[in-house]
Amino acid sequence: MPIHWVRFEHAGAIGFGTLEAGRVRVCEGDMFDSPAPTEQLLPLADVRLLMPVVPTKVLALWNNFHALGAKLNLPVPAEPLYLLKSPNSFMGPGETIRKPAGDGKVVFEGELGIVIGKTCKAVPPARAMEQVFGFTCANDVTMADILNRDASFAQWVRAKGFDTFCPFGPVVATGLEPGKLAVRTILNGEVRQDYPISDMRFSVAQLVSMISQDMTLYPGDIILCGTSVGVGSMKPGSTVEVDIAGVGRLTNRFE
Repeated sequence: MPIHWVRFEHAGAIGFGTLEAGRVRVCEGDMFDSPAPTEQLLPLADVRLLMPVVPTKVLALWNNFHALGAKLNLPVPAEPLYLLKSPNSFMGPGETIRKPAGDGKVVFEGELGIVIGKTCKAVPPARAMEQVFGFTCANDVTMADILNRDASFAQWVRAKGFDTFCPFGPVVATGLEPGKLAVRTILNGEVRQDYPISDMRFSVAQLVSMISQDMTLYPGDIILCGTSVGVGSMKPGSTVEVDIAGVGRLTNRFE
C-alpha cells in the first residue's frame, strides 16, 4: 500500500506527516531522512494542506508522450527536453490559480510529478529509482499565447512562470510503480485528459538519470513528466482537478 505524505498548517505551525483514514499522523524530523511518527493524530478537517514539499526547482518536460507527439507531428527527441518553472509559480492544493492581466489563453496540463528524495548528481540508470521519494499530482499551467509571440525567441519560462502557475499536491505518494499510473484532468466536472504514464518516451528512471547529468537534484525537487493529449484552455471561474489513482486529486480554482 502506498504511503501518502503531507505538509500542513495547524494552530499557526507548519508540520508534516502521513494520511491515515481521514487523519494526519504527525511526524518529526526530516521527511526525506528517517522521519519519526509520533502519537499525535489530527483530523484532516482541522489542518490546512500545503505544498507537500518545498522544491529548490521544478523541471517540466516537453514532448515526452508518444500520443501527443504523434498528434502534433513532433520529431522524436534524442534526450529529454525540459524547462524550469520559477519558484513564484509554486502553489499548493486548494489555492487559486490567478489569471494574468490581458486576454491571453491560459491552459491546463495535468501531469505526474516525480519527487526527488536524495541529493544526486550523474546518477546511473540502474540507481535512478533509488533517488525517487515518491509521486505527486501537478498542473503545468501555461499562458499559451505568449509562447511564440516573438518569432525570434520562444518564451517558455515566461509563459509557464506566472505567479500560481505550478500547483502541485495534495500529497506525495510513496511505494507506487509509476508505469501503472494514469493521469486524468477534469475541468468543471468533465474529464478532459485521461492518459497512461506507460506512454512516456523517457521513463521515470531515464528522466532522473539523464537530468541529473546536467544538474544536481535535491530532496523535494520535482520533475514534471510532461503531458499528453487533451490539453485545453480555462476560463475564469473554472475548477480544474488532476487525479491520479493511488496518488490523489489536486483541485484548484482559476480566477
